[in-house]
Amino acid sequence: MGHTVDMLYGRTGLLVVFSNVLLEQLGLPIPAVPMLLVVGAIAVHDPAWGLAAVALATTACMASDISWYSAGRAHGNRVLRLLCQISFSPDSCISETHARFERWGVKTLLFAKFVPGLSAVAPPLAGAIRARFGSFLLMTGLGAVLWVAAFVALGALAAPQILALLPQILRLGGRAAVVIVSAVALYVFVKWLERKRFYKALRMARVGVEELRAMMGREPPPVIVDVRSRSARSLDPRCIPGALQIPLEDVSRGLKSLNHRHEVVLYCTCPNEASAARAARFLKRHGVARVRPLQGGLDAWLAAGYPVTAPESPRVPAREVHIS
Repeated sequence: MGHTVDMLYGRTGLLVVFSNVLLEQLGLPIPAVPMLLVVGAIAVHDPAWGLAAVALATTACMASDISWYSAGRAHGNRVLRLLCQISFSPDSCISETHARFERWGVKTLLFAKFVPGLSAVAPPLAGAIRARFGSFLLMTGLGAVLWVAAFVALGALAAPQILALLPQILRLGGRAAVVIVSAVALYVFVKWLERKRFYKALRMARVGVEELRAMMGREPPPVIVDVRSRSARSLDPRCIPGALQIPLEDVSRGLKSLNHRHEVVLYCTCPNEASAARAARFLKRHGVARVRPLQGGLDAWLAAGYPVTAPESPRVPAREVHIS
């Protein structure tokens, strides 16, 4: 290898690898995959350095995950909502992460890093639902090893091409830095556009908490549906009185038979009422015209001081929902 590539060796190169992976895992838009590919290419010629880089990259992943786990355990839903407010993947944020955890448990951490959105939310969710730390540590460690090893292996396979390109990039000096920064900025901009497009697709009329409170005193009252996942409800079991508890993933089975004379109000605890709006769009496509998400979701209802049911309130499985 040339002198320019040799500059990546030593403690400085290892520090760059560790910092890059740690910052990305903590949530900053600094992609670490290109660095892991370079690590794989260099490891072909220097296995000892490559092994040290893999160990540090894995350690960075675990350090970030443990930090998020601790934050989730200490602050629960507040951390999850904050992450989803700033996430570039709001469509795969809290609700879908909860659903995966209900299906796979902490084993979700084995593949979480390969799924946009899930990678950021899975560790704090594991803490919020009080997953055992030993199980969490084992699964997140194995997941980190799999993620790092996968991209390092790809880099090793493409080593000739990567090593031929690296000297050219390094020779560009400041111009290369401008290109890299521009590429990162473009990545962030594209993700921001995708986020805006997602929320624009969910734009529809909402019902305010004051209006819903008034509607509940009329005949017939509205059908109120809590579309939070089961694990989300376990974190905060409070719900609006009379609400049917039907997770987002069960809406297609549970609500197709709704009588169209009833007005349906859906709520969740997602930023911008994302889960409730997605469920409302599905119902509209299937002929339920009078359906709206609750503006601000359960948080707005609680902030207004309106009553909620006790935690032991019965839950209605989606398959048993029949409204005449």
